[in-house]
Amino acid sequence: MSKKPSNPKNWKAATLGIHGIDRVEHAHYAVSTPIAHTSNYYFNNTQEVYDFMKAKSEGRVIREHEYGRYGNPTQTECERKLAAVEGAERAVLFSTGMAAVILTIMTFMRRDGHIIFTSDCYRQTRDFAANLLAEFGIKVSMADPTAEAIEKAIQPNTNIIFTESPTNPYLRCLDLPAVVKVAKKHNVMTIIDATLATPYNIRPLDLGVDVVIHSATKYLGGHNDLLAGVALGSDKLVNDIYRMQRMIGATPGPLTAFLLERGLKTFGLRMKHHNEAGMAVAKMLEGHPKIEKVWYPGLDSHPDRAIAKAQMKGFGSVVTFLLKGDDAKTRKFIDNLELFLITPSLGGSESLVTQMWMMSFFDYPEDYRKKIGMSDNLVRLALGLEDVDDLITDLQQALEKI
Repeated sequence: MSKKPSNPKNWKAATLGIHGIDRVEHAHYAVSTPIAHTSNYYFNNTQEVYDFMKAKSEGRVIREHEYGRYGNPTQTECERKLAAVEGAERAVLFSTGMAAVILTIMTFMRRDGHIIFTSDCYRQTRDFAANLLAEFGIKVSMADPTAEAIEKAIQPNTNIIFTESPTNPYLRCLDLPAVVKVAKKHNVMTIIDATLATPYNIRPLDLGVDVVIHSATKYLGGHNDLLAGVALGSDKLVNDIYRMQRMIGATPGPLTAFLLERGLKTFGLRMKHHNEAGMAVAKMLEGHPKIEKVWYPGLDSHPDRAIAKAQMKGFGSVVTFLLKGDDAKTRKFIDNLELFLITPSLGGSESLVTQMWMMSFFDYPEDYRKKIGMSDNLVRLALGLEDVDDLITDLQQALEKI
């Protein structure tokens, strides 16, 4: 075992992403975590099996791994560092972010129960809430992303509040202490998808939230090269989630866990750049004559600017805006961008652009798209790690061409 750190809880996110809290000595004294490419783990004799099973039935751990669906040494090390960065007692890794969202909700939902979702949640989360939860006898309400609206939506059988902060694509920010206060008053669990914030910019568990979820595909992985999700919280709650995960089998492979842990080693450096890029681009766009409106929590014009400033260290690299023009002009602007790739997702090294109605809401009726604000000229940028001046120059030249 390598030397134990003296006071790692005082370390910042960049340091925790590299070391975690309790350093682990790897096989052969490797600096990087080895990739354990195996589906199962053997026992030397039947007595070892008996001792392992007896200890497990009593809640004791005498060895960590028995079968790949239940976990992997590479995955365990990645979860350890994710928990350290988030300030959680435990983390459980999933194959995707949506697996983390759905299985966490399924862990705590109750028959004939009621769950509140905030209205600007990720599209797939909303689809799950609206179309699948009813099949389980779960009632759902959509509330505006404010503590006041959430409290008004609470019913006698409400047991979960599920929200995001910032939301996608309008980057609404919730007053998390206020939401937690409402939840505790009514004895309701709080679950937050904090993918767009990341633990670099806010740690919801420190503010009283029960469970935090991330699509680790995004900022935590950071290189547009993996799919993963993670749920984090207390040992008790995450143990419940883990039982659901191991039953369903939404387990990431060891290579995914390795890539994600490697991404955490540059997490702090990347987030510093993402925050700086987001602010610079948002300010440029807000002052441009061909832009109608910009949503970015770091701007004074954002409706939740005061909340974001009070509880966030930075505001990320997603910038949403309305172009002055119709669908044709918006397409022309996007097609003339040189550094931005046309694709969904965010938080990676390459900058991405999405015309929201076409990429994410194409199969919705036009009247519904208008109702939720998905107009033809709504564009979302997910800034990468390119030089900020180059990104601004590229955006300006594309705007000049319309």
